Amino acid sequence: MDSPRGRIYMMAKANQGEASLDRIFGTHMDNCLGCMACMTACPSGVQYDKLIENTRFQVERHISRPANESFFRKLIFAVFPYPKRLRALAIPALLYQRTGLERLVRLSGLLKFLPKRVAAMEALLPTVSNSAFHRLPVVTPAAHRQSTDRRGGRSVRVGMLSGCVQQVFFQHVNEATLRVLSAEGYEVVVPPQQSCCGALMVHSGVEKEARLRACKLIEVFEAINVEYIVVNAAGCGSTMKEYGHLLGDDPLWADRAKRFSSKCRDISEILLSDPPRQVRHPLQLRVAYQDACHLRHAQSIYEEPRSLLRDIPQLEVVEIGEPNLCCGSAGVYNLLHPEAANELGDRKVENLLAVNAHVLVSANPGCLLQIQAGLRRKHKPEIPIFHMVELLDASIRGLSSDDVLNRRTKVGGSLH
Repeated sequence: MDSPRGRIYMMAKANQGEASLDRIFGTHMDNCLGCMACMTACPSGVQYDKLIENTRFQVERHISRPANESFFRKLIFAVFPYPKRLRALAIPALLYQRTGLERLVRLSGLLKFLPKRVAAMEALLPTVSNSAFHRLPVVTPAAHRQSTDRRGGRSVRVGMLSGCVQQVFFQHVNEATLRVLSAEGYEVVVPPQQSCCGALMVHSGVEKEARLRACKLIEVFEAINVEYIVVNAAGCGSTMKEYGHLLGDDPLWADRAKRFSSKCRDISEILLSDPPRQVRHPLQLRVAYQDACHLRHAQSIYEEPRSLLRDIPQLEVVEIGEPNLCCGSAGVYNLLHPEAANELGDRKVENLLAVNAHVLVSANPGCLLQIQAGLRRKHKPEIPIFHMVELLDASIRGLSSDDVLNRRTKVGGSLH
């Protein structure tokens, strides 16, 4: 029953009234990573993503959870979707790391005595940098460069999702995204009123909150009149592109949701829509690229980030073993099911280390955190990991390979 076919069988039986919506049913649905690799593999085009998400809505609506699990889930959704709350938590996290207490706690073995889920949260804590407290400019103008592309030299006005966890612990990725878009001739608007896109809620079955957040985000981006909405987090992008399905039964929002989703683009899609305007300077690096599941499987974006990386002179992109395998992050799966997630994370890291790359690259904050935690378990914390757009930004700005390799702050740092 813990396979896509088994779960679909259970869904059908429940829908026909031949199976109960009980905890056993809920457990099999919870065990699914939601990585959507089955969709890439399925020759029949079964839309498993919609099936599992709709079923999880039913699970949350009808099946009660043990008190401790219910509390932990509520705690996650009381913190993660709120950047202000995350920034408040970033302050003690910063002190925890910079005073050396983090290293002391990890070396002492104290974490073994904590509840597994609490220990998992500590293990996934990113390095907090000063960028966590930065605010993005509302408008970033396009760099003025003559161009012969199909835009005729004009700048295209795009909006950008700043995200929740992304704008606190990965603000350096947002800043790199802004620099690259501006350099490539885009005027970028980051509306400060935007909030969580609802991706974590959709993936976890919290339907009402997901729908409310989707409606709010649509309103915010409708007000700024942009041609496209750029997303640099795979999980957020896959959800935003499916707002038409999420709100499809709401007569007030269905059409607006479809129009919104039609404008959403991953950063790699946007950057490949026209020839590059800026020169790419060499980066003599061997890069292992790890596909984020919600980019490769849910959005069918595979070649685009690889193409952008290969455009950087002297940069070698190497493929890893088992590329369709999830790293175990899967939204909040690595917090709710840390043991299974760690097994997947270790397997992913072994595949990454096998290719002897200088740096590791992915396109989703959850993946970056999961891989960093896996590297620590393998005693390889010194290997830098980046979002794809960070290397592109480094190349455009003319940073050297040593600048990249000498970055010691890992996840949560920046290439300034």
